[in-house]
Amino acid sequence: MTETARLALLKVWRGLDAQAGHFETFEVPFEPGQSVLDGLRWLRINKDPSLAVRFSCINANACKECMIQLDGDTVYACTARLEPRAMTLTPLPNKKLIRDLVTEIAPPSERFGK
Repeated sequence: MTETARLALLKVWRGLDAQAGHFETFEVPFEPGQSVLDGLRWLRINKDPSLAVRFSCINANACKECMIQLDGDTVYACTARLEPRAMTLTPLPNKKLIRDLVTEIAPPSERFGK
């Protein structure tokens, strides 16, 4: 990365429990036009493959799986724009937390094992 490269600072919620988790902050290279999902995918590939984030639009053309909270607002990570600033990413507060940014999104009637 050159000295003139800009960074996005992603403060990401980590953990299995909403009460016992913690935040980790990551520096992500910023390029205009990137989505927050692009930044999260970069993190998984280059910094921390254990980061749990859900998305399937790239392979399955399924939408709504990448919903998270960005600075307190509910967004799709694939359409929210990455910015060269500090951005706080948390799981959806009204859904059961699975791990990190992944929450239960399927309605109970559509889950396996019921």
